[in-house]
Amino acid sequence: MKPNRAMIIILIIVGLLAFSMTVSAKVTGNCSTCHTMHNSQDGADETPLGDIGSPTGTNDYLTRGDCMGCHGSGSVNANGIDPTTGAPQVYHSGGTDLAGGNFSYITGGKGSGASDAKGHNVIDLGAGNADGTLDYAPGWFPTEHYDTVTSNKLTCAGNIGCHGNRGRVGFNGMPSGTQVMKGAHHQNVTGTALNTADELYNSYRFLRGVKGLENDGQNNASTKWQNADASNHNEYFGATTPANMGCSASTCHTAKGVSPPGNTMSGFCATCHGSFHVLGDADIDIEGEGIGGDINSPFTRHPTDVRFPSPGTEYNSYNPSSVGTYSIEAPVARGSVPSSIGSTVDTASTGATGAIVMCLSCHKAHASNYPDMLRWDYSLMSVGSGRTDGCFTCHTSKSN
Repeated sequence: MKPNRAMIIILIIVGLLAFSMTVSAKVTGNCSTCHTMHNSQDGADETPLGDIGSPTGTNDYLTRGDCMGCHGSGSVNANGIDPTTGAPQVYHSGGTDLAGGNFSYITGGKGSGASDAKGHNVIDLGAGNADGTLDYAPGWFPTEHYDTVTSNKLTCAGNIGCHGNRGRVGFNGMPSGTQVMKGAHHQNVTGTALNTADELYNSYRFLRGVKGLENDGQNNASTKWQNADASNHNEYFGATTPANMGCSASTCHTAKGVSPPGNTMSGFCATCHGSFHVLGDADIDIEGEGIGGDINSPFTRHPTDVRFPSPGTEYNSYNPSSVGTYSIEAPVARGSVPSSIGSTVDTASTGATGAIVMCLSCHKAHASNYPDMLRWDYSLMSVGSGRTDGCFTCHTSKSN
């Protein structure tokens, strides 16, 4: 039987469209935006990207700058993005803050005053930026790592950081270090449900092993990478029981580096702040130091990766200013990664679609304008105040 020419043409078009859709999420633009071939042009060294934390010499992988060179360039449009490179900005004094927050709240470049307590004190911000109070991550329980994960070593990416390959010898910083971010930007998958998360490029925000759905401007291009409103926000993956953390290959130290065993955002944070996220029966000696013995109240620490209590409780009125609508004041996770951004929250569900409390329900990942990286001023949360924001987004009956 002869092949149908029209059918062949259709298949070719479909294949090209599929290929186009596959590569569209990856880094685009001129190679020279990020790379320099010899770091020499017109008789002088090429200027590294940005003016904050950028090295003056050469870098691995022929890059023109480090993390802050691209993501803290000082050049930002109203939507929190570098207008030239298109890179999301996490360290700037103007424009909109993206979902992770803004490191400028630490240094005083934005907000009501500089404070170490307002964010993660990554040394990428410049020499001497180590935390002036903390020696290691709060809630850190593996005592054998006390001298490893300290505030004067914390980087954006790498062995002692959040993004990229973590917990592997020689993987410090970006771009210096062996393979800390290699392949992530060029193979990046975004704008679709990240349900595999076994490599950097297919993990949520290059957080190895974390599942989720990124706000890549699917519904509104001007809100890309923001938690802007109920229809434009990241979708976070959560569990109904905290992961059992430890130092084994199945509980933290995988063959590909540090990774959360349950693939959740809270589980990821638990790799450094373990006591704040695990039950009391974790396989590390922290008995009595976790959130409690099980997933039921009363808790000894605020729970994460725990579903809202059963129907009929105060949590059914989540987001009292618009009950049932997803709140960016206190975002929640879901038990399965949705294929599209959801504008509502099913507080009564006991299944995967139900609302799950996570670390980012209260905190921002990078920094905020409030102590402890909180999303709101905790000192203003007063019982009986009639407020519908902050803590009372979830604890609705406590405000009356």
